[in-house]
Amino acid sequence: MWGSFAERNNQSYVENTLAQVIGTKTPELYQYSRMSPGSLRYYGLGLDNGLYNVSLFFAETGFDARSSQTWKSLGRRVFNIYIQGSLESKDFDISKEAGGVERAIQKNFKANVSENYLEIHLFWAGKGTCCIPVQGYYGPLISAIHVTSDFVSTVPGILPSTPGEKSKLGLIVGIAVPVGVVTLILIFAVFYMKRKSLHHNEEGKSITAVVEVPVKYSLKLLGMGPRPNTFSYAELRSATEDFNPSNKLGEGGFGPVFKGTLSDGRIVAVKQLSVASHQGKSQFVTEISTISAVQHRNLVKLYGCCIDGDRRLLVYEYLENRSLDQALFGKSNLRLNWPTRFSVCLGTARGLAYLHEESRPRIVHRDVKASNILIDGELCPKISDFGLAKLYDDTKTHISTQVAGTIGYLAPEYAMRGHLTEKADVFGFGVVALEILSGRPNSDNSLDIDKIYLLEWAWTLHENNQSLRLVDPTLTEFDEGEAARVIAVSFLCTQASPMMRPSMSRVVAMLAGDIEVGIVTSKPSYLTDWNFKDITSSFLSEEDRKQRGDSSNTNSQLGDLIPSTVNVTETMFSGIVGDGR
Repeated sequence: MWGSFAERNNQSYVENTLAQVIGTKTPELYQYSRMSPGSLRYYGLGLDNGLYNVSLFFAETGFDARSSQTWKSLGRRVFNIYIQGSLESKDFDISKEAGGVERAIQKNFKANVSENYLEIHLFWAGKGTCCIPVQGYYGPLISAIHVTSDFVSTVPGILPSTPGEKSKLGLIVGIAVPVGVVTLILIFAVFYMKRKSLHHNEEGKSITAVVEVPVKYSLKLLGMGPRPNTFSYAELRSATEDFNPSNKLGEGGFGPVFKGTLSDGRIVAVKQLSVASHQGKSQFVTEISTISAVQHRNLVKLYGCCIDGDRRLLVYEYLENRSLDQALFGKSNLRLNWPTRFSVCLGTARGLAYLHEESRPRIVHRDVKASNILIDGELCPKISDFGLAKLYDDTKTHISTQVAGTIGYLAPEYAMRGHLTEKADVFGFGVVALEILSGRPNSDNSLDIDKIYLLEWAWTLHENNQSLRLVDPTLTEFDEGEAARVIAVSFLCTQASPMMRPSMSRVVAMLAGDIEVGIVTSKPSYLTDWNFKDITSSFLSEEDRKQRGDSSNTNSQLGDLIPSTVNVTETMFSGIVGDGR
């Protein structure tokens, strides 16, 4: 099991107490706790599918007793508990439920694992105190996690234990594997215990704590997800039947995507990067490392890659329901009712929140649009196409002379000045959310002039108190409260000023109804046209231009399949609507 949270290596977010926690037979479990000002997320990877019992161990050790009348007694820690993406406990207050501070409390849940991993998410939704005793102490806190299966495990390499056999882990990790049970107990004191072996990779980004248990029970706690596999070109050519056109799924951002069947029977999507693509080797490697470093139910899985001379390919999980834009605007037979649409909207927001705030390194997608959101067999949304992903750290100003994205979804500050932050993705999400709700693309020249641009029409309806007219008329029923939240959140996300847009974690909380939706004070800002003349073609050789034909007539207002990379020093726009120029 591994954890993902902000400031992972910041020891100020590891709470250490010398007090004797009461209400438990194992007070040593509560000596150390991990906390975060915003979010804690833990994963159990490589699990057998089935039903699991999840126990979470808490004790409030950061605040004083409420009766003590000290400054620290004023603190209130309130957060939500999600298991497998479902809200299991809302407004959980450790000291309130335990009956005081330094008292142990155990919360038990059932979790159904269907994709071989377990997700536990503790999320601060803006309630409780925020600056007592100091800023950062208000978020979720946890001492231990205990998971057992309700079935006979078939995890390879794990043998049953003999009675009375004990782990050698002491206070860090206790592991017991009786017949048919897989048990993981994670204690976050691992960062403090010097007698355990800590290994850092050469870049210092990954931490692996080697667990000292008997050899037959050996286990590792990983700080990063598994690395992708490497496939041979011959293997992928065979899987796709020599890249047969009948297996072509579509044209992705940098080349065609084919359906393939691997030798082990897995159906995959093979992204074949074209030689003429702007994406170089370093960008290709970045895409691989980025996707393999993050694991989330709302992000597309990367199975592996292939580098064979000039040939570069990525192997993804295959999602049978294709992309969201095909379901909403295309010829897909998939019909999305309102509960599914709202779930897709919320799941997409959660995926972006993870990329922005919880993954390490933090990631900006840069091209959030309906065609980059895929739908799996259970109608779960998964964000795809990290070829445009922009990695950044917190201390840099992000000015890029190369803007990559799709007109209609581009934030004005990114398109005009190349200024890139996660708020560019927030803008794109706001547009996508309105497309999901309305069932129409962000611009459509076949409509009446006042309805061509979705955001403009939405704002007009809003000003006339008719916002719900935006809802797709093909829907026979929908939840008016949820629809109103989607519309209001979309307006907040598409504000002209990046500072006025909420973070994606707040978007999730607003959509889920955990916090109130902010007041919309001004109309959204958006681009209405992009002049591609002499821009796209400037990147292509004469031969490439002949193959592609006349590119000067390219119009990407409806969201073209190939994101365009342009030089922001060129004159790009013939019109901008909204404030904040």
